[in-house]
Amino acid sequence: MSIVTVQLGQCGNQIGFEVFDALYTDSHCPQGLCSKRENEAYQASCKERFFSEEENGVPVARAVLVDMEPKVTNQTLSKAAQSGRWKYGQHSCFCQKQGSGNNWAYGYSVHGPRHEESIMNLIQKEVEKCDSLSGFFIIMSMAGGTGSGLGAFVTQNLQDQYSNSLKMNQIIWPYGTGEVIVQNYNSILTLSHLYRSSDALLVHENDALHKICAKLMNIKQISFSDINQVLAHQLGSVFQPAYSVEGSCHYRRNPLGIDWQVRPPLSGLPTLGKASLNRGLHFNMSIANLVILRGKDVHSADLGGFKDSALYTSWLEPINAFNVWKTQRAFSKYEKSAALVSNSQFLLKPLDMIVGKAWNMFASKAYIHQYTKFGIEEEDFLDSFTLLEQVVASYCNL
Repeated sequence: MSIVTVQLGQCGNQIGFEVFDALYTDSHCPQGLCSKRENEAYQASCKERFFSEEENGVPVARAVLVDMEPKVTNQTLSKAAQSGRWKYGQHSCFCQKQGSGNNWAYGYSVHGPRHEESIMNLIQKEVEKCDSLSGFFIIMSMAGGTGSGLGAFVTQNLQDQYSNSLKMNQIIWPYGTGEVIVQNYNSILTLSHLYRSSDALLVHENDALHKICAKLMNIKQISFSDINQVLAHQLGSVFQPAYSVEGSCHYRRNPLGIDWQVRPPLSGLPTLGKASLNRGLHFNMSIANLVILRGKDVHSADLGGFKDSALYTSWLEPINAFNVWKTQRAFSKYEKSAALVSNSQFLLKPLDMIVGKAWNMFASKAYIHQYTKFGIEEEDFLDSFTLLEQVVASYCNL
């Protein structure tokens, strides 16, 4: 089962390169504690999922690169080719800007329709290389402007043309301190459109990634390359094959991974009712959790905390809401690693904050003209607010 990756904008293309590089590097690492046969199956599964047939002995990434100008896509293509280990095919699209600035509405309403045919043709060519298509992995910024608007448009087209295939969007949550003045507008428009057309949103916060680089890795001068490499390793540790504890020795092929977090209740506390426990400890109620363990000591790890029914909404039993995948095959250079994939209340506060900030700007009509002149009307904003407020309410009521 193969995945076609669509890299959109500067953010999507730079992260996409790091993801493919991490996947390739991992698949060629020493096999660790697993057998030679298991390692060969692991490598074959990775290659089938993310790389197509080799050209001159070099694997080719199953990817389409899209940007507003050729500089970033050319740099990405060149960087992969220069590595000599893997490369991209010729599936890149350059959608020329024409004085729009960094505008979500221009990306969605102008760039998207104008370049729809060329982008979708490139995607179709990549799909035709797959013996069996599992779905699409779309990497994009959430708040970046033209690229995020185009990303929402492309995802909508994928839903229309490939309705039976999985669509996963990797979105980068903007810094809380702000990157562009209208980032909250861009964010609510992106999220509301993806909510309707995507099957899963894989969320990474720039602030959290920055903190990992600063506090855990002790990097003094943090670059976007450092942040992207951390993100790529997190995604790789989820996407690479692993065994289901309940299943037989077949590698799981479900590529879903959501890098949200959940904090189990503190141990040793007296038993409380679910409602009072939630108020008292402020942990994140979950709909589902998946833990993926790789490398040394995976079979001795104590995961009992994740089976506590207090973690989950009342209409789900832990046996239905929690799953574990394990493999002794280590990921990349790590002796052992754990990844948590969680659909929980973790993003409730940042989402509510973005919606609130966007609403305050909208109430004063700030910058609305930048959107209405390209066809995004005030009613579109109101629809986005309504939908996201419903999402916030639903997660609050877990």
